[in-house]
Amino acid sequence: MSNFNQQRSRYGTYSTQWDYVQDRFGEKDLLPFSISDTDFMLPDGTIAVLNQAVNRGFFGYTRWNHLDYKQSISHWFQQEFDCWIDPEWCVYSPSVIYSLSVCIQLLSKKKDKIITLTPCYDAFFNCIGGNDRELITFSLTNVNEQFTIDFAALEKAFATEKPTIFLLCNPHNPTGRVFTQGELTRLISLCNQYQIAIISDEIHMDVRRPEKKHLPILAFIDQLEIPVVLLSSASKTFNSPGLGGSYGIFFEAGLREKFLSVLKGRDGLSSIPYPALLATMDCYNNQNKWVEELNQTIDANFLELKRILASDSRIQFEIPEATYLGWINIEQLPYTMEELQTVLVKQEKVAIMKGETYGPEGERYLRFNLGAPKEKIIDGAVRLMRAIQSLDQKFS
Repeated sequence: MSNFNQQRSRYGTYSTQWDYVQDRFGEKDLLPFSISDTDFMLPDGTIAVLNQAVNRGFFGYTRWNHLDYKQSISHWFQQEFDCWIDPEWCVYSPSVIYSLSVCIQLLSKKKDKIITLTPCYDAFFNCIGGNDRELITFSLTNVNEQFTIDFAALEKAFATEKPTIFLLCNPHNPTGRVFTQGELTRLISLCNQYQIAIISDEIHMDVRRPEKKHLPILAFIDQLEIPVVLLSSASKTFNSPGLGGSYGIFFEAGLREKFLSVLKGRDGLSSIPYPALLATMDCYNNQNKWVEELNQTIDANFLELKRILASDSRIQFEIPEATYLGWINIEQLPYTMEELQTVLVKQEKVAIMKGETYGPEGERYLRFNLGAPKEKIIDGAVRLMRAIQSLDQKFS
């Protein structure tokens, strides 16, 4: 087990969040709450597995297409979500966004429309545009920081825009929604009716509040009449994106074979990084207790953040249903985002993401990464409040 309360330096690891914070915020040596990875080490058991591999010293071409790897994925879905997955449906991919790009190519044509719920993960914008498809944004309905889908409006958008693909992010980044059985059933029904394929990014599926249950899209397999692909990875949960590796779950054999043809034939990606293979198998086979402790840590962090933000009634914040990402509404503050960011970066030396990165709906939001020991979360939240107080004094 890892000590989730111990702060450890990530400097010198070529960390995007720490070593290269200047790339996004213009200054070095900021306390970062930005990129969506955590400050937690791998589980001790996984580290031991990787250490053993390093000591053996063999890192040749490595095969992923075997039951040891694929059954670890199906085991995790059965254990965590009570969702049966045939191991043969599981396919390695270097990253979720790579899989998304290939699936877009396989399930649509150039100039086709792809619809997704916004605000959304910013890489979706680039991936859709980079594949010469048109993004149709559909805003989640926000009532007092509770985000829902207006299904009547969504059906109208389907009928009017005629998209080829619905890109689902569940749990949703950045709002943290965990979509319910009723919502997913209605979404699938509409996609069946209008013959819209579903690509479901479920990479945040393991980090949820205690009362929330994640429902994988393939738990509804009996209702599906259209192509559906589930994309995920152990990397978000276990903080292992630096090892590489993700997977897609294709229940339809023809689409799966097309994906493999692109993966191995066109793009030459037949070999998985050996450390990624070992880490995924150990995490999914042995580390569910570690995930329980991770979630307890994140839950406590959210309570601390909410406590600190509550000292200013102008800030609207509700603990999200999932993820370790806080979505903080600052629209009642009488300052521009630029004014606030200037004080945060220049004076308080803290890096917190601007919500507009995730679309115009986030223009007056901050996205705060709580994947860190509580001491860091408190430090960052206090710096945020100090920045707001400083602006209050300046403009009073």
